[in-house]
Amino acid sequence: MPIDITQQSLSGIRDAIASRAVTAAAVVERYLNRIAALDGAVGAFNEVLTQRAMRRAELVDNGELRGPLAGVPIAIKDNICTSFGKTTCSSKILGDYRSPFNATVIDRLERAGAIIIGKTNLDEFAMGSSCENSGFAPTRNPWDTDRVPGGSSGGSAAAVAADLCAGALGSDTGGSIRQPAAFCGVVGLKPTYGRVSRYGLVAYGSSLDQIGPITRTVADAAAMLNVIAGHDPLDSTCADEITGGPVPDFNMGLGTPVENLRIGVAQQYMSDSNDPAVNDAVSSAIERFEKMGATIVVVDLPHTEYGVPCYYIVATAEASSNLARFDGVHYGHRTARPNDLIDLYSASRAEGFGDEVKRRIMLGTYALSSGYYDAYYLKAQKVRRLIKRDFDNAFNQCDAIICPPAPAPAFRLGANTADPLQMYMADVYTVNANLAGIPGMTMPAGFTEVDGRRLPLGLQLLGPTFSEHKLLRIGAMFERETDYTSQRPVLSPASAG
Repeated sequence: MPIDITQQSLSGIRDAIASRAVTAAAVVERYLNRIAALDGAVGAFNEVLTQRAMRRAELVDNGELRGPLAGVPIAIKDNICTSFGKTTCSSKILGDYRSPFNATVIDRLERAGAIIIGKTNLDEFAMGSSCENSGFAPTRNPWDTDRVPGGSSGGSAAAVAADLCAGALGSDTGGSIRQPAAFCGVVGLKPTYGRVSRYGLVAYGSSLDQIGPITRTVADAAAMLNVIAGHDPLDSTCADEITGGPVPDFNMGLGTPVENLRIGVAQQYMSDSNDPAVNDAVSSAIERFEKMGATIVVVDLPHTEYGVPCYYIVATAEASSNLARFDGVHYGHRTARPNDLIDLYSASRAEGFGDEVKRRIMLGTYALSSGYYDAYYLKAQKVRRLIKRDFDNAFNQCDAIICPPAPAPAFRLGANTADPLQMYMADVYTVNANLAGIPGMTMPAGFTEVDGRRLPLGLQLLGPTFSEHKLLRIGAMFERETDYTSQRPVLSPASAG
């Protein structure tokens, strides 16, 4: 029986197309058919770009379109601007918005020959940890469709896990790539702040946001990062060679173990309040690294507990500022019959934004208001510096820190929607990397059985700024010792009905 091309890695699909073992058109058609059959059960896509994807596949087959990702179907989180299709941020306020330009990462993917197959669902404006805050409909976890895929890049992670695309882009403001990747059993990489251009990413928290890949394997993440990383003059926060050094070939040396590897373990992340299966998966990974010759070093991150409150002041303050532009005047949803200008603004925003977005705008506006700026926002920035110092001190002792990406596996749909604080705690082990600006990667680390269903468990690796190449090599070491990345959820057209 011939191998189903959708069961191959991104790199395998790329190589099969390059060798003409299969046509790009056949690959894209196979993925489109799979989306049509299965996405009803998952809800990963807001929009599928069928005709455009097939046209570009034909260009690959004709030799008119070449590049390191030629013919590979890629999904894009719907808060990344594309001049084709819609860019909605899964919000009613941008329900029909069409961007006049591409984000830099989109131009780079298309120059590399990638086929953008569709735009994926997310928590509205990337504000959420479960993909239940979408203004349209929730996305479901392919491993158990009664559970969340994580958020906010839940659509991208679910699409990769369900083999509805070969790879995807997400954005990570407080864990929005890493946590859903862990919940869905795939690889998710948040690069160092500034490694990848944010131009064309609809801003949530400008000092925290970063675009990164979600893929089936570590090598696939490296292949996508090779294409999207690097300086961009359109983004003043994007690192150049002076600040970030030359961008390496992230695929180089992936098959070679890191010599004299030192793995840091912070007890603050191995809390007794975690689901026991989560701690067991991380402990098992630590043992594997020890058997591979790594030295395990205990490190201290004393300000870990302040990460969530610090994040929800900094991020909401920036959101309050960034989302002020959605006012019913410039673009997006406008209320039908306003009484006056003030009513136009307030009614348009009240109708267009969901409850979680409104909550975060109000929190951020309060934190920035007169009399409270010093007490909240300024203090949060000071705590942020302490968190960054904790990581700097830890990385003087180790090459990477190993920890859980979340305190528990994927939870049931609706389980935390009535308790925002409980939902926020799903990001307790991811937000600090964004506050510190360091890279982080999650990858499959095992499974646990809950209510008779098999759910993925993840492993998170954190490294110093601009250490993505080493993180990928460390991740590849672990990946070679396990078979977790090859395991897939069972979905059928019948379940999509």
